Order: sequence, then C-alpha cells, then structure tokens
Amino acid sequence: MAHRVTSAEPLRDGAVVAAGARARVRVPASTANLGPGFDSIGMALGVWDEAEASVEGDSLVVEATGFGEGEVPLDESHLAYRAMVAAWQALGLDAPQGLRLSYRGAIPHSRGMGSSASAAVTGVALGTALAGLDLADDTVLRFVSDIASSIEGHPDNASASVYGNVTVSWAGDGDAGDWRSAVLAPHPHLVPVLVVPQRRLSTATARAALPTAVPLAVAARNSGRTALLAHALTADPSLLMPATQDYLHQEARRPAYPESMALVDALRDAGIPAVISGAGPTVLALTSGQGEEAVRAVASDVEIISPGTTSRGVHVVSSS
Repeated sequence: MAHRVTSAEPLRDGAVVAAGARARVRVPASTANLGPGFDSIGMALGVWDEAEASVEGDSLVVEATGFGEGEVPLDESHLAYRAMVAAWQALGLDAPQGLRLSYRGAIPHSRGMGSSASAAVTGVALGTALAGLDLADDTVLRFVSDIASSIEGHPDNASASVYGNVTVSWAGDGDAGDWRSAVLAPHPHLVPVLVVPQRRLSTATARAALPTAVPLAVAARNSGRTALLAHALTADPSLLMPATQDYLHQEARRPAYPESMALVDALRDAGIPAVISGAGPTVLALTSGQGEEAVRAVASDVEIISPGTTSRGVHVVSSS
C-alpha cells in the first residue's frame, strides 16, 4: 500500500494544542539501504527511543537522557522539538508558549541506526498527539511519515520508524518531498545482527563521499539486486547474499570507515550476508537461526547486538 499525504487540510478540523495536554510516544530504531537499496529500503529494529511532552509553564524546557545526553541542544534547536513545530505549522497551529520535552535516547547517535529519523518521527508524533490527533489513524500516520521524511530529506529510515516492518520508499512525480512507501513483512526467520563501533560518522560526511553519477551498467546491476533484496527479505532469505550486494555507495565510502568495510568483507567471506547499516559505520548482518554466534565467530572485541525486527512503528504510550 502506498502512503502519501498531499495536504494536512483534512486533519486541521478540531486540531488544537490545549493547555495541560500531555503525550508519551515510543519510536523504533531503523536500518537503511541494506546493501543496494540506497535511500529506498528500510527496516525497523527493536531498539526504542521514548519521549514525553506536556504543555505547561511559560517557556520551553528540554531534557535529554541516554544517548545524546550532554550532546544534543536543550533549546528550540533540538531535532524533536523542531519536528513538533513543523507538525504544528502544517496543521495551522502555533507552538505553545510553555512546553516540557523529555527525551530518552536508546538509539546510538551517528552510527547508522536512524537516530535522527527517530527523533524527527518522535517530534512529529508528539506534535500530532498533543493536537488531539489519533496516531492509530492511518491518515495521521501518513502525515507523520510525510513530515518526518521531509525533515530528513529521504524517507527510508523515517518510514521504517513510522510503520515498522520493512519499508520500500520512493519519490513520487510531484514536488520535492512527495515521498511514498510500501510496507512489507520481513521473513520470520530473518535475524538482524549489528556490530556497533565506538567511532561515529555523520550522515553528511558519508554522503559527501558519494559519486554524483554512475555508469548505466552499474545502475542497472544495482537495480536488479535491489529488486531481489525485497524478495529475499520477505520470502526467501537464502538469496540474501546476492541480494545484499551493492554497487552504488559502499565502496565509495570505504575510506570513511575502512574497519567497518573490512568486517563486511570478512563476514561475507564467511558466508554471512553483511552490509553497512545506513550511513554507517555500524555493520548489519542479516542472518537466521544462531546469527549472533556466527557473527561473533568473525568479529571479536566489538559490541554486537541482536535487537530483532519489529512490526510496530511509532505509537502513543499514554496521552491526556
């Protein structure tokens, strides 16, 4: 099913940010690209950021714990707050004068696990919930995905955090920001395992390493693997090794994270489908069965997590 919000107009009737309104939401991490699916394929992971916002007082108060504590700004420039404001603007609402935002980050920053997309989704979801809109409504979810993807500039991570599961996203034929997504259920035997390094890499740095053009033959080869990837993720994991072969971006970024690419090479040599997760430098292995043990046999002295996939995306924990 394609998801597209052409206008926030249908949501504006009755939307209001009332004094005393309160909402808490949870948003999953995500991995994107998964090899050849550059800027188009994402998958939700079972690691959750959680945030609460309440309309109170006469100024903005931002609190951050967990990942990002002591690093992210605690003012109007906080990404989740900016996303809240973007949601209110789209709904024709003014930001309240007094607001308390408490953000608990469980998703590592600048590692390729969709932390910025999750923050954007969190903010848009909180903004809509405080405006009295129901996140269980598909139209509202489409609105959240649309605004968050526009903030990110690409929809792969944001759509996965909104809808859960595996998402395939593409740009429509309309104006910039015309994002669309299809939601697919991952194969039940699929086990994502992530090797999370201590070093960080910003998405901007990773994108700066990309070529501006590739030969037609390379693009054709990559498109074939991307089509195969959608099938392998959902129906036949035995095809994940060829399906995760990328020809567009990973080699171009090798100088930015040589250790991660060396691990990708070692895992693939061992028969484990492995790729760079998102913009990196985290390495994603797509396994089944005893996947974590297989990865540990190749990768040692590193943080390895097996969070699982999740069919649930952003949702409200409580509201009033």
